[in-house]
Amino acid sequence: MSYSDGRLSMDLDPLERGPQDACGVFGVWAPGEEVSKLTYFGLYALQHRGQESAGIALSDGERIVVYKDMGLVSQVFNEATLDSLRGHLAIGHCRYSTTGSPVWENAQPTFYTAREGGLALGHNGNLINTPELAALLPHSRRNATTDTEVLTNLLAARASEGGTVEEAAMELLPRVQGAFSLVFMDENTLYAARDPQGIRPFVLGRLGRSSDAGGWVVASETAALDIVGAEMVREIEPGELLTIDERGVRSRRFAPARRKGCLFEYVYLARPDTTIAGRNVNSTRVEVGRRLAKQHPVDADLVIPVPESGTPAAVGYAEASGIPFAQGLVKNSYVGRTFIQPSQTLRQLGIRLKLNPLREVIEGRRLVVVDDSIVRGNTQRALVRMLRDAGAAEVHVRISSPPVLWPCYYGIDFATRAELIAANLSVEEIAASVDADSLAYVDLDELIAATTVPENDLCRACFDGVYPIEVDPAARGKYLLEKSCGTPEGSTLATSAK
Repeated sequence: MSYSDGRLSMDLDPLERGPQDACGVFGVWAPGEEVSKLTYFGLYALQHRGQESAGIALSDGERIVVYKDMGLVSQVFNEATLDSLRGHLAIGHCRYSTTGSPVWENAQPTFYTAREGGLALGHNGNLINTPELAALLPHSRRNATTDTEVLTNLLAARASEGGTVEEAAMELLPRVQGAFSLVFMDENTLYAARDPQGIRPFVLGRLGRSSDAGGWVVASETAALDIVGAEMVREIEPGELLTIDERGVRSRRFAPARRKGCLFEYVYLARPDTTIAGRNVNSTRVEVGRRLAKQHPVDADLVIPVPESGTPAAVGYAEASGIPFAQGLVKNSYVGRTFIQPSQTLRQLGIRLKLNPLREVIEGRRLVVVDDSIVRGNTQRALVRMLRDAGAAEVHVRISSPPVLWPCYYGIDFATRAELIAANLSVEEIAASVDADSLAYVDLDELIAATTVPENDLCRACFDGVYPIEVDPAARGKYLLEKSCGTPEGSTLATSAK
């Protein structure tokens, strides 16, 4: 739905979120270490990937304990809770819901009892054949409300039929389609698996340097390895299953690799201090800014970023253009997920809850404002208005990604073309809609070149509509499973015993 002034209906709420990733996952096998606290810090480093709920599953070799709740990692866990979670093996998860409602019952890790004990699982990504997988569940387990819960159910059910969790995973994973970076565990073993396309990032790290000490860590991003003092070993390969226990790390291939890493990770989703496919994300973003400046120059006085994800590209733009770089916007670092709904008065403040202009920097200046992407357009409209109110003479918007034209089915929550302003308006119409003096996006070829990753190894679907895995329309929809079953009752603490 659109309005006569070019605004889309989803642009009218200035507090509307930008693109959201599915989740962050973390796992650690480290006897003798405080694995609950290592997992806490790992999740803290991955908080940007999911801010609705957080959870940790932990085992002492006899039973699995799962503790999870709604909120940020720092809201869910405190030192007393972490001290009570003792063991040698843990997985953790921070969630943004792309399948299933943002409620406690859908928080992760998910947990089910298998024949010989328990099974806990965390998932980053989004599956595209969930109905097909759900049809494989025993009738007694067909109350799953997320794709992650379906996976956990199936693994637990197959392990209960005989054999090991590893064997169950090797049987099931070739049938799973979509994006998945999985951490899962039984009472003694940590497992990690990545989809054959490797859409979401996933890495393996080592705690300690000697063969007699330390342990192993798996995580969505290398930044989580850094925060717990783990040394990067390598990426988990697409189509690979890792099994980690007292015998070390064992690798099995459940599908051939067909690399299609998400290009949007470089644009927005990943932390700038993360490395993906051997390339530092911050370096990529700075290089994109340089290319953007050469492609779309403008006569201006200052380059300012939209903090924080627009900052590296703004640095590159300033370097290449020779226009001075300045911090013209101050971000409120404490604005994140909140349980307090703003009143209409506060809602009208819009972006000012997150950003505040430095009038002495902005007033009378011609500005190049560099941001990472435009999805719905609401943020840019409010931002341009705020800069003009602060006295900017001109506002030229430069975007360090191509127009987002197509929905993502692999773990980013913009799921329909109706939500995407670039799918409904031309660049010139978007510029008029957000009241910018000019607007330009970097070309797709330039963005790809900046990553140094071969074009055919990247998923570019949100920019060019070419999906690496065909999507069944019947498998789409965030609330697909919840339409057919009620949400089960739950409790904050779940346990299993052998």
